[in-house]
Amino acid sequence: MTETALPLPPDAETSTRQPSHAAVKLARYVSLKLLSLLVAVTIGVYLTILIANMGGYVDEILKGQIREEISVTISMDQTKKNLTVAERSRLIDELVTLEERRLGLDQPFLLRSLRFLSRAMTLTLGRAQWLSSDSGSKLVRNIILERLPPTLLLMASSNFLLFFVTLFFALYLSRNYGSLIDKAIIALSPTSAAPAWFYGIFLLLLFAAVLGWLPFGGMVAAPPPEGTLDYALSVLRHLILPVLAWLISGFFAGVYGYRTFFLIFSMEDYVELARAKGLTSRDIERRYVLRPTLPNIITNFALTLIGLWQGATILETVFNWPGLGRLLYQAIGLYDSPVIVGSAVIYAYLLAITVFLLDFIYALVDPRVRVGSGGAKL
Repeated sequence: MTETALPLPPDAETSTRQPSHAAVKLARYVSLKLLSLLVAVTIGVYLTILIANMGGYVDEILKGQIREEISVTISMDQTKKNLTVAERSRLIDELVTLEERRLGLDQPFLLRSLRFLSRAMTLTLGRAQWLSSDSGSKLVRNIILERLPPTLLLMASSNFLLFFVTLFFALYLSRNYGSLIDKAIIALSPTSAAPAWFYGIFLLLLFAAVLGWLPFGGMVAAPPPEGTLDYALSVLRHLILPVLAWLISGFFAGVYGYRTFFLIFSMEDYVELARAKGLTSRDIERRYVLRPTLPNIITNFALTLIGLWQGATILETVFNWPGLGRLLYQAIGLYDSPVIVGSAVIYAYLLAITVFLLDFIYALVDPRVRVGSGGAKL
């Protein structure tokens, strides 16, 4: 007797198709998401190149600087003193032409910008025009890597402290809604409109100039202490004022923002029902207040992480902190386009990766979110 295969029931056939269909849908979503982020990064980087080069006007500035330097060099050369004015002008023109050709300034700016874009997108950051690392390297990669540790130290200390302090203080205020300290925080929240460097100037005047308790700036005392512990304590003393300025600038607005989210969800009907069932305040906060606000908290934390890379341009300049923010300030002043673009490119990639990962993190913390379904709810 021959055995005949029984047909699968409709439910079983549908269940075998669903995993493959979901995988294809997820793969399509990931591909489109990566493509859209790549396009956005490319446009942002190219706009940065155009802005950093002022649409090609920086090339004219560089050409003028090249001609001025060559003219000064020839005028001070004793072997060229007997040249006539025409011969000297011809020699200057020849040397200027050679230097412009070496730097690629003889080519149209549009062609150079597209070539610059292709190198930037592949993280071939090239050489700086004017700046260099402490070791004398002109490679943009080495310059950025040299300034990265001080920036990470300052920004990680400031941002992590600000993030967790504001988060837990806002949770405390949501439990004490309408109290005197709650009203005080609301009243002081407009003070966060002033940037950190604004408060930094006043802190320097008070604690460095008037009281003399803390140093005016820098990362470590000069000359640097020899012992490891003394060196760490010196860095810690120099960290106090910039970190304090950052905290004062962002504390009140951060607390007010988180407090608002916590209050919105703590007044929902299901929270009142949980209270009526006898759940403790801690359980209610963890399950029904913190969980719905978790996507917003995660987004702020992720943006805080990538914000560590950029540093604080003016704050680092005010405190003479040798980080990436001060490097960017110097690069803008010197029209050093490779350094400006190099910093922007890495930040753009970090931002794109963070946005891409956040979609999957949202799906993990919020079961209502489906990845690849356009934000559809279950």
